[in-house]
Amino acid sequence: MMSNLFSTGPRELLPYDGSAILHNEVWALDESHEFLVDLLEHVEWVQPMLQMFGRPVLQPRLTAWFGESGRRYTYSGVAFDPKPWTTSLRAIKAVCEERASARFNSVLVNLYRSGDDSVAWHADDEPELGTNPTIASVSFGATRRFDLKHRETGETVKTDLRSGSLLVMSGACQHKWLHQVAKTKKASDPRVNLTFRSIHV
Repeated sequence: MMSNLFSTGPRELLPYDGSAILHNEVWALDESHEFLVDLLEHVEWVQPMLQMFGRPVLQPRLTAWFGESGRRYTYSGVAFDPKPWTTSLRAIKAVCEERASARFNSVLVNLYRSGDDSVAWHADDEPELGTNPTIASVSFGATRRFDLKHRETGETVKTDLRSGSLLVMSGACQHKWLHQVAKTKKASDPRVNLTFRSIHV
């Protein structure tokens, strides 16, 4: 199922088992570009070695973890201690909290340097996120395709995440669906993706 790429209003992407609402043009192009430049220049990016299928693999993108003190996050065998919120991240978080009707205490920031960077099929279902977490995913920079796949039926939903967009995933989404950003030959410019979440300690 390919979602309508040209709709600008909020729209539900999932047909059942959870919610994934896409808000396009939450941030105007000039504001999105300003945030992109700020994040590229001021985030201290790292490229961790992850444990994938029992072997170490260099993560195919750069990353950083921000949030409230003590909100440690662990995935693929790597633990991240949060860096303090920046002014830009607080401003973006406020918009996400209003649109998602949720509160977030942390954010994972990923830099896709080109179409060669990616994230494989996964779900944001780590124990510290709790049951049915709300995840607010913001995109700045190059447009990348985002795929969702139901764990049981195998049904897929595909959409493009454009600069300035916000995707709010909630309900059973992380338990019933996987998602990915696959490699592509089309994207050459960088993309920064921010996934705001609430860590329970």
